[in-house]
Amino acid sequence: MMKKISMSLIAIAAVTAFAFTTTNAKKDTTYSIDTKSTTATWIGRKVTGEHTGGITISKGSIVSDGKSIKGGSFEFDMNSITNTDITDQGYHDKLIGHLKSADFFSTEKYPTVKFEITKATLKSGNDYDVVGKLTIKGIANEIAFPALIKMDAKTIVTVAKIMVNRTKFDIKYGSAAFFESIGDKAISDDFELNINIVATAK
Repeated sequence: MMKKISMSLIAIAAVTAFAFTTTNAKKDTTYSIDTKSTTATWIGRKVTGEHTGGITISKGSIVSDGKSIKGGSFEFDMNSITNTDITDQGYHDKLIGHLKSADFFSTEKYPTVKFEITKATLKSGNDYDVVGKLTIKGIANEIAFPALIKMDAKTIVTVAKIMVNRTKFDIKYGSAAFFESIGDKAISDDFELNINIVATAK
């Protein structure tokens, strides 16, 4: 009789502990990107100089368990691309039109670029190594970059510099790797994205 009572008490205790743990388990929180507070800039380099500009991050979210980043994704509106270094309006419009053309991002056919976080590893403090899938012109490749990520119960702020090899996404225009005789007209295969993402809890 005592053995049965003891077994029953153990079973009740186990069920109670499981229920308590489940009830008090930390749930993941989804933070929506605040597009008005979020900024993104780009730098494209060539032998004779560089061009700079901005682009809009149109939507996205980041998921956290309160201690670390669990996932997330965001999209760039490729038709929002701007230039900030050219003062001549005609030259400015020509560059933007070229960037939107099939030589580069084909924005009519591919109006968005998407990045999806697959892994975010905390190194120390607020420093993370982020790995994810970047999709440009329908082509997906894995990229990795360091990021500074600060979070609290209401907000996540992410600051990062991302280097992208455009040729991996079939953007080969002006690349010396594919056009050896291009000389000083060569454009760097890598372009730089600097992002400052602000996301707030739903």
